[in-house]
Amino acid sequence: MPDVIFTGPEGRLEGRYQPGPRPRAPVAILLQPHPQTSTMNHPIVIALYNSFVRRGFATLRFNFRGVGRSQGVFDQGIGELSDAASALDWMQQFNHEASQTWVGGYAFGAWIGMQLLMRRPEVKGFISIAPPANMYDFTFLAPCPSSGIIIDGAEDEVVTGASVQKLVDKLKTQRHITIDHETIPGANHFFEHEMTELMAVVDAYLDKRGV
Repeated sequence: MPDVIFTGPEGRLEGRYQPGPRPRAPVAILLQPHPQTSTMNHPIVIALYNSFVRRGFATLRFNFRGVGRSQGVFDQGIGELSDAASALDWMQQFNHEASQTWVGGYAFGAWIGMQLLMRRPEVKGFISIAPPANMYDFTFLAPCPSSGIIIDGAEDEVVTGASVQKLVDKLKTQRHITIDHETIPGANHFFEHEMTELMAVVDAYLDKRGV
């Protein structure tokens, strides 16, 4: 899990990168929750990272601008989307023949990740955990270009279940993609006692997608 520094729109960005074990390995980029309260070392982000690494992906997680050793200041999501695009660009320098590209994110990172997949047609799958549909505008998903899974907690005290369900229902009306939705019983926003259940859902979905 080498430490890496790469160039972002506002200077250096700090990440952890695991190269793929074989030529044309798929790539995955994992996005942290809110930069003012967390980092790329959030347990959910690390768990996602480790799951993709085990599956032979070239895998990256990184700190948004202003977090850790990443330069810049919080930019309300606009700059953070640019950071994510730069991170994917950096990965593609080393994986230009990747068989497929995935993006995963938790909370704020889920919002950024779903914006990224709208801009990058090479993204073929996504994992969106606790997307803050009651806090941020998701109307940009018109239409959503990729299939993926949305996961939330039944007892989430930050993101309302109704807002997530409304988002899921909207996306499920679209043709040519499939949106899976799983709600973890008893889980709060942080999945504090349900990490095992959360990752079981993630791994089952990745198995289903054959990656």
